[in-house]
Amino acid sequence: MSVVIKSVLKGSAAYKTGARENDVLLSLNGNEIMDVLDYRFYQNESKIEVCYVDKRGKQKVKTVKKREEDELGFTFDTYLMDKQRACKNRCIFCFIDQLPRGMRKSLYFKDDDSRLSFLFGNYITLTNITEHEIERIIKMHISPINISVHTTNPTLRVKMMRNESAGQVLSIIKRFSDAGISINCQLVLCPGINDGEELRRSLKDLTALSGVESIAAVPVGLTRHREGLEPLQKFTKETASAVIDIMDEFKEHRNVCAADEFFLLADRPIPQAEYYGDFSQLENGVGLWRLMLSDSTDAINELEGPQYPKNISAVTGVSAYPLIRNIVDTAGKKWHNLNCKVYEIKNDFFGHDITVAGLLTGGDIINQLKGKDLGDCLLIPDVMLRHENDMFLDDVTPEEVERELSVKVKIVSADGYEFIKCLGE
Repeated sequence: MSVVIKSVLKGSAAYKTGARENDVLLSLNGNEIMDVLDYRFYQNESKIEVCYVDKRGKQKVKTVKKREEDELGFTFDTYLMDKQRACKNRCIFCFIDQLPRGMRKSLYFKDDDSRLSFLFGNYITLTNITEHEIERIIKMHISPINISVHTTNPTLRVKMMRNESAGQVLSIIKRFSDAGISINCQLVLCPGINDGEELRRSLKDLTALSGVESIAAVPVGLTRHREGLEPLQKFTKETASAVIDIMDEFKEHRNVCAADEFFLLADRPIPQAEYYGDFSQLENGVGLWRLMLSDSTDAINELEGPQYPKNISAVTGVSAYPLIRNIVDTAGKKWHNLNCKVYEIKNDFFGHDITVAGLLTGGDIINQLKGKDLGDCLLIPDVMLRHENDMFLDDVTPEEVERELSVKVKIVSADGYEFIKCLGE
């Protein structure tokens, strides 16, 4: 396999090879380049032999020197250099299968690409990985790698993921562990299926592996769009409490944590920072509350607050409302010029069982805030928008929210310190 060069940065080591746009890169130091992982790994040398085919079909080999930390200088049509790999599972709990029709096409794509686990922290199931990729991860010592395990019971994993190859996961994880690869594990728990004794089994198996750095348990997310899908239950106060207790049985062995949502469902206090170790599972909603509370407290104590009266509002989801309300109230007690109303938005789009802020839509914000006193500005956390901060899940834009609610909209970081900084400006 080979990859087409999109462009070459002028003045770079790559430019000195003579390779140009639309030439084809074959290898670096004799190593075939198939995708972004090959390229990024093999370009990290001070002396590189570049083999490519020019536009006339002539193969050329040039040797260049650079500092190891410098980029070689090639760019490609796509970041991965080929197509993103789709998930082959049909998981009974898949959130994407619970999306309503009519949303933008990209939201329905199920990613299960091992390269994105290393590059962007995505979680993978290992059902879509080849022996070549396993060996490459070990050879390159790609670490950490994030794995959606769900259960280590092979029969149950096949049943939950509806994929005959799903039962091989523990043997692959062990190979990575034995090779010194750091592993972060995710367990999406479904009541009555992979919690209880099955959860204990999974935790026992995973904590026995030295390479497993952290294990996060997160509750299954159930939208109102589940027609024709596997019947699943939602967690109750009692079953959520049971998950926390089981996770805590294994706490001394590894960074084993239940997601914040379990503590909210169980009506238990959010643990102190020590519970979360290095906060390595924030993307799974593990420790977000504690970190935001801690960072916001620091910011309130360090910053001066607004110099003139400030009348604004902020939105959040049902689960985070008590936290944001508490933070804003604490800031308001110290900063007398601050008047900030916090509005709790219920998720009518996906259903009221979905309570996280990151899955709220622009339409729900508009519908539930019409006629409300929003002050001079409405603060919206960036987790509600896609990466570019330009669109909600329902394709509504911040500009549309501004127009419909007749208020200036400001996108703010979900980071506690940055949120308070915005309140105090």
